Amino acid sequence: MATIQILDKSFVPYIDAEKIQARIAEIAQDINQKFAGKKPVFLAILNGSFMFASDLFKRITIESEISFVKLVSYQGTSSSGTIKKALGLETQLNNRHVIIIEDIVDTGNTMASFIPDLQQSGAASITLATLLHKPEATVQNIQIDYCGFSIPDKFVVGYGLDYDQLGRNLPEIYQLAD
Repeated sequence: MATIQILDKSFVPYIDAEKIQARIAEIAQDINQKFAGKKPVFLAILNGSFMFASDLFKRITIESEISFVKLVSYQGTSSSGTIKKALGLETQLNNRHVIIIEDIVDTGNTMASFIPDLQQSGAASITLATLLHKPEATVQNIQIDYCGFSIPDKFVVGYGLDYDQLGRNLPEIYQLAD
């Protein structure tokens, strides 16, 4: 993996594709064991989680469903602080075990805004699986049940994460160069 350029920013290699896939396999195995016989519904948060959701869901061997919700909070390289629901939830969640699939939890504002809505839906349980977590940036008290990688508070792209909509298609994760 070499340094890459996206628009006006340089990014250096951070987490390679093989390491990502290995960690996703571990998370899937844990979910398969914990939710066996419970028929969970996975809610993938678009746009960023689509690659993580796809790779995770391919490894889920228990009976389950997946649905997609679009929540937007980023502009450029920083969180806007405002959560906009752009695409609503159509799946009935009452008495269902819900597993949220998120690409990254940094401030926690997105989940702090979204989880109460899910709790109002009558879900039997709500579980959060995120590929990345920035503990240094987290300002909300968010319970993360499955975390791929804890990372420093630096901007990252690749594997679904973008910089102004570019870089999502990279199979690995790159970090903003100093």
